[in-house]
Amino acid sequence: MSERAILFLPGDGIGPEVMEEVRRVIGWFGKRQLAIRVEEDFVGGAAIDRFGVPLTEETLAKAKAIGTVMFGAVGGPEYDSLPFEKKPERGLLRLRKELGLFANLRPAMVFPALADASTLKRELVEGLDIVILRELTGGVYFGEPRGIETLPDGQKRAVDTQVYTTGEIERIARVAFELARKRKNKVTSVEKANVMYTGVLWREVVQAVHDREFPDVALEHMYADNCAMQLVRYPKQFDVIVTDNLFGDLLSDCAAMLTGSLGMLPSASLGTPGADGRRPALYEPVHGSAPDIAGKGIANPLACVLSFAMLLRYSFDLPAEADRLEKAVARVLEEGYRTPDIMQPGCTRVSTAEMGTRLLAALDALV
Repeated sequence: MSERAILFLPGDGIGPEVMEEVRRVIGWFGKRQLAIRVEEDFVGGAAIDRFGVPLTEETLAKAKAIGTVMFGAVGGPEYDSLPFEKKPERGLLRLRKELGLFANLRPAMVFPALADASTLKRELVEGLDIVILRELTGGVYFGEPRGIETLPDGQKRAVDTQVYTTGEIERIARVAFELARKRKNKVTSVEKANVMYTGVLWREVVQAVHDREFPDVALEHMYADNCAMQLVRYPKQFDVIVTDNLFGDLLSDCAAMLTGSLGMLPSASLGTPGADGRRPALYEPVHGSAPDIAGKGIANPLACVLSFAMLLRYSFDLPAEADRLEKAVARVLEEGYRTPDIMQPGCTRVSTAEMGTRLLAALDALV
C-alpha cells in the first residue's frame, strides 16, 4: 500500500472525545515510522447542524475514495423530532450501504482485569473471546416494501420486509468460515428456520457453503432465541456466531454486556475487496453517542482504540501493531486505571484524556 489514509468522522456526543485519543495513538505510531494520513469530516448531527443533512455527497465521495473510515458516534435528543429519513443515524446507514459494508464484526472479549466487571459470574466470562458476525446491508432494515399506511377503516398498518438472497448469505457465510479458520475453527449459524422462510434459506445456504468450501470448520445451527439464552448460560461455547441483520443487532448487544461495559466493545464493518485489493471498511465503537456524559471528559476511549486496532489488522495488514495496541489496553487495565463505566473498588479513576495518556505510556513500555 503506497499510502495509509483514514477518514475520521467523529460525529456527535462523545464521538469527538474518544476519537481524539485515537489521534494520539496514531501520533505515537507516526513517531515510529508508521505514517498515517488523516482527513476529517462531518456526519450525523454534526453534519445536520452545518449542512442540513446527516451525510453530504461530498463526504460520501471522500469515504469511497479513501476507503477506510474511523467513525465516532451519531445522535442526540435534539434530533429526535426530525423526520425518520433525516435523523443522524441515516448518515451511518447510508455509509454502510453505499460502501457495501455487509460484514459487521463485533468481538466480545473479556480482559482478565475486567472479569469481575461483568454481571455474570467470573467463571462464565473469564477468558471469553468470541466474535459475532452480523450481515449488515440486507434483511429487515433494508427490505422493501416498508413503511406505515392508513387502512380504509382508519387503522394504521406498519410493514418491514425481511428479505435475503442466496448471494447475500453466501458472502457473509464465507467471511464467517474464513474468520473461524484463524480462531478456534467453529461457526454457529443463527436464524429462526422454525418460523421464518428467510431462516430456512439461511440455514440451507450456510450448510451448502460449508459442505462445498469449508468442510474442515465445525458448524452448528442454532435458533436465535436459544442463542440469546446460551450467551447468558454458557458463552464460552461459542467462537464465531454468524447471523442476519436484526438478530445480529440484538445478540451483539447482549454479548457486549458479558464484557462488563459497552465502553469496551469495538467493531469493524467490512466490504468486498475491489480490483486493487482494498477492502472498504468502517470501524466504530459500539457504545453510541452517550449524550448524557458528552463533554464531561469521562467517556471510555478504549472501545474506539480497540476499533483502531481492528483497523490496523484488517485494513492495513499490520497484525503486530494491532497486537501491541491490544496488549497496551490490557496493561492499562491490569494497572488498575478505570473510567467511570468500568470503575471497580481499589482502582484509580481517570478521565478520557488521562486514560489516553496511560495507554501511550503502556505502548512505550511494550516497545
